[in-house]
Amino acid sequence: MRRREFIMLIGGAALGCPVVARAQMPVVGAISPLSPEQMRGLLVLFRQGLAEAGYVEGKNVVIEYRFANGRPELFPEAAGDLVRRNVNVIFAGSPEAVDAARNATNSVPTVAIDLERDPVAMGYVENLAHPGGNVTGMYLDLPELSGKQLDLLRQIFPGISRIAIIGVPRLNALQFAAAEAAARALTVEAEIVEVRGPDDFEHALDAAAAKHLEAGVLASSPLVFGFGKQISQLAIAKRIALISLFDAFPKAGGFMAYGPSVTELFRRCGAYVGKILQGAKPSDLPIQRPEKFDLVINVNTAAALGVTVPPMLVVTADDVIE
Repeated sequence: MRRREFIMLIGGAALGCPVVARAQMPVVGAISPLSPEQMRGLLVLFRQGLAEAGYVEGKNVVIEYRFANGRPELFPEAAGDLVRRNVNVIFAGSPEAVDAARNATNSVPTVAIDLERDPVAMGYVENLAHPGGNVTGMYLDLPELSGKQLDLLRQIFPGISRIAIIGVPRLNALQFAAAEAAARALTVEAEIVEVRGPDDFEHALDAAAAKHLEAGVLASSPLVFGFGKQISQLAIAKRIALISLFDAFPKAGGFMAYGPSVTELFRRCGAYVGKILQGAKPSDLPIQRPEKFDLVINVNTAAALGVTVPPMLVVTADDVIE
């Protein structure tokens, strides 16, 4: 099956509304990094944000979906196809989707969600308050969060001397650097373990276990969000306590998370797309960043790992999964 056929088969057409009706509706192109099933909950929130702006899929807006199924090499063709179809707005749901959209067009408004990079440093926007081009959206750009995550692990493992930092090289370079700096400040050695696809996590955790690493930080990426259950099962089997940016990780059986609500960011992206459909220019819509960060602990997983979480940490957690 050729690449474009794969995207069209998986991404699918919009809802089955009549062709004439569709022609009268604005069209949003949504590029997602994972499978339809993995993205289902996030896209519900994206559509909720759209609805808050007055746009309901199939009623007065069409959404053309493209799903990469964890294969970033599919993004360029997906973005190019949406541009050729003259969509009104592109929603790029991951860093690599943002890159593909940016390479495909400098005119179609693009709403991005990127939790790994600095949009100013990337040259995608002029500044956060006034992006100035065709890209706006939700960015995290706080690699120093790795330091907070390391500190949380240090509270649980006060005598730990080495911690794994697991991530995707092309996405997580800034987080690697920040984690290494934070580890040095805590007199802990950071062991960088690279992954490039979902099948790499077993090897990565085997490598960490072979080095007798008790704990690690999962640098943020769509892979961690989409494959949290598999990663958590591997981590329990290897008896490695992992902390993630995504609260979906402990909810899927992982040990712990500290970070923003990704579901809220997707909802806000939908609202931004709605504003653009109403006539707003992306150049005038400020880049938004998360304002609240939550600590989530799965105490069942802690027990399975044989880890004792300090009672004060449990008390101060925003969510405890039992």
